[in-house]
Amino acid sequence: MAFLTPRQMLDLGFKRIGRDARLSDKASIYNAGAIEIGDYSRIDDYCVLSAGAGGICIGRNVHVAVFSSLIGAGRIELHDFSNLSSRVSIYSSNDDYTGQFMTNPTVPGEFTKVAKADVILEKHVIVGSGTIVLPGVRMERGSAAGALSLIRQDCEAFGIYAGVPAKRIGDRSNRLLDLESDYLRREEKI
Repeated sequence: MAFLTPRQMLDLGFKRIGRDARLSDKASIYNAGAIEIGDYSRIDDYCVLSAGAGGICIGRNVHVAVFSSLIGAGRIELHDFSNLSSRVSIYSSNDDYTGQFMTNPTVPGEFTKVAKADVILEKHVIVGSGTIVLPGVRMERGSAAGALSLIRQDCEAFGIYAGVPAKRIGDRSNRLLDLESDYLRREEKI
């Protein structure tokens, strides 16, 4: 995997690029001026970041794995230490499917009805491969979504969710908070 140089990333016009952030040269970026990427975060090959008016904010030490997409008119936030496995799709807007309106972005807005709602993944959230996260979802700190799940409602802190639609199936350890503290203390010494 080849990553863009810091200069190449700056030339794309991002709102903010953090220290040692890495972006694949095969990722697709739309509306870079509304996208922030934090320190030590990494966006892999074939990812799509398409920021609408709400923008996309990626915290520090976030990983977005291959073929994942962050798309929509609402705001998308991936807080520190969160992780998207491969082929995760996050949507912060969607069309009205009732048939009362037309759909798709090639149709003028007066003929469509697009709903938008922010999506927030708090610190230490992990989303398994192939999972879809719908508009308006908040995944609280440390929650986890299993592979191939549909997340259409909020997920509680340190809960493990799976299925279509996803339901809580267990609890996740909060030991990772201690590990985060150790990691950040070590980094301060460097």
